[in-house]
Amino acid sequence: MTSFLPSSVTSDGVVDRDKPSPDFIEVMRSQYPTEKEIDWAFTRRMHRRANGPFKMQSIDDLVGYINAMLKSKLRYAYEVSNASWLGGGGSKLQMKFTLATEQPLKGHFQRDLVLRMEPAESLNPSSRLREGQIIDALAKVIPVPEMYWVDRDGEWFPEPALIYSFSSGIAKPTNFSNQRVTGLGINFGPKARRTLGSQFIECLAKVHNFDHSRCDLTSFDRPNLRSTESAMWQLNRALRGWEEDRAHDIPLLDIARIWLTRHLPELDHASLIHGDYRSGNFLFDPGTEKITAILDWERCTIGDRHRDLAWATSEAIGHYDESGNDLLICGFFPLEEFIDEYERVSSLKVDLGKLHFYTILSRFQQAVTVLGTSYRVVRLKKSHQDILLSRIEAAAYVLLEELRLALAGVVSSKKPILQGAHHA
Repeated sequence: MTSFLPSSVTSDGVVDRDKPSPDFIEVMRSQYPTEKEIDWAFTRRMHRRANGPFKMQSIDDLVGYINAMLKSKLRYAYEVSNASWLGGGGSKLQMKFTLATEQPLKGHFQRDLVLRMEPAESLNPSSRLREGQIIDALAKVIPVPEMYWVDRDGEWFPEPALIYSFSSGIAKPTNFSNQRVTGLGINFGPKARRTLGSQFIECLAKVHNFDHSRCDLTSFDRPNLRSTESAMWQLNRALRGWEEDRAHDIPLLDIARIWLTRHLPELDHASLIHGDYRSGNFLFDPGTEKITAILDWERCTIGDRHRDLAWATSEAIGHYDESGNDLLICGFFPLEEFIDEYERVSSLKVDLGKLHFYTILSRFQQAVTVLGTSYRVVRLKKSHQDILLSRIEAAAYVLLEELRLALAGVVSSKKPILQGAHHA
């Protein structure tokens, strides 16, 4: 157990996570060391937590911030117009707008852009600089938006933000009923799931095989091969979030923490990791059934490819096929086919032991996010998505059941974690 300093504790001996003291913050930093940029994101939010609720900005306010930034960035005439809110997602505030300029020698330029800004606190303490750098690095590898500007520290905007190009497409079909929010259980239908599923795996394979060694990824730490560094950074990131945000103890998470700490795998290949690679985080053209953009890179890191694979296998993200027999990973393929296709396209071997570790870690991270961070964000009114964040807390208990089954050793082969539970 962590021994917090007196100034971190209320009069009845309870840690005051609503108003964390500098001592508490430093204990968290030393107890759960992780990547430098992630440490910065966590530390920043904790120092600002007592500042009060998120102050919702109007469209006009945000256009004003954009204009102030562009005046310092551009040396020629420009116009910002057609500003409107973008829906979707449970983490960042997003606004679409049109930028028109008259560039010397190049002439007229017009482009639809997206402002993506943090609320006061989000589901995922993260870095807009990292998100911008990884998108920029992959611009010629897979479909991603084109990066324009990053405001890492909130110099021009109320909170850290980035601006990139608007990508056309939809995240889920409009002709199927029972579609759920935030990309959970999207049903693409029997025809589109094959076409989109192949592209989904192909894009992931390209990301994992990408040579990132010469890219401008200054905000990323690079874990050492044949060490447990990568796994430990990921575990500490989750543990720090839980300790900073939780309302109460959950014994299952304590058991998972102990197991994870004792079974950290070594890294055999350092890949770029999306961190939240799943249905709902890409757009596609419904006419051509082609993926137009991979989005939401806020959990990105350099680490173990099994982290992305395991994250995608949650039953909360996928759904069962029409027969009710097979869990379709992200709504695409049964797990065995998903793994086989990934190995074929990527030429990277899937280690089932590592997949099992990262499955447990992923369910741990997902449960911590919705039971800890989501709870705290809603409690303190730190986001514009209070209703949505309250609603997704219910998904935590599905994730906790997946975690329990994984810890109990249900996974012994290429078999969905909850396949047995579904038919119990």
